[in-house]
Amino acid sequence: MSDHAPIPIALVDDHTLVRKGLVELIHGIGGYQVVLQAANGREYIEALSSGPAVEIAIVDLNMPLMNGFETLAWIRTNTPATRGLALTFEGDEATVVRAIRSGARGFVLKDIEPHELKTALDSIRSTGYFHSDLAHHSVMSKFERLTEREREQERIRREVSPRELDFLQLVCSDEEHTYEEISLRMDVHRRTIDGYRTSLFEKFGVKSKTGLVLYAIKWGLVRV
Repeated sequence: MSDHAPIPIALVDDHTLVRKGLVELIHGIGGYQVVLQAANGREYIEALSSGPAVEIAIVDLNMPLMNGFETLAWIRTNTPATRGLALTFEGDEATVVRAIRSGARGFVLKDIEPHELKTALDSIRSTGYFHSDLAHHSVMSKFERLTEREREQERIRREVSPRELDFLQLVCSDEEHTYEEISLRMDVHRRTIDGYRTSLFEKFGVKSKTGLVLYAIKWGLVRV
């Protein structure tokens, strides 16, 4: 990577000290350069209009005026070539799922170690995603043409039953249903829901609700 120009990074965080620390961290790992800084989503959008192109935007989720979830959604809609990496102190599953629904390609905590941040940035750049439950995103590099991706989508869909698709749609819903609520909506016993979940964990190679949501959205299995 040292033989090429550094990858342009944007930092969107309302804490100046956090931004300064991340700038040093990013420049220290090599291969990446922070070319834009902003304290919230609005500042980011304004700076982007006259600033350099950004390949990866590291976005804090908790900011005033325009928070990280709104900023990630804006990036996904308006600058899809930019890949958003969510940043926060909160690593709970609900926050992660909401960030992914908003358009995050990955999720890291603010106390991340330098080598972990480099792994996240390298993964997002090379595969488009970073998530510990989906370590096999590197296979995406083999599927660059649309027809190949479509064939892979069909293969995945053949492995998922109609009821499992219904379950996935509810899991990925913006209403953030619990598994108990999903069992009521699908009019089945909670044990049946647990069966759907376990089956999809095995088929997709994931270990959590977060993994299900990310996988389903990436492969177009649900409407979002």
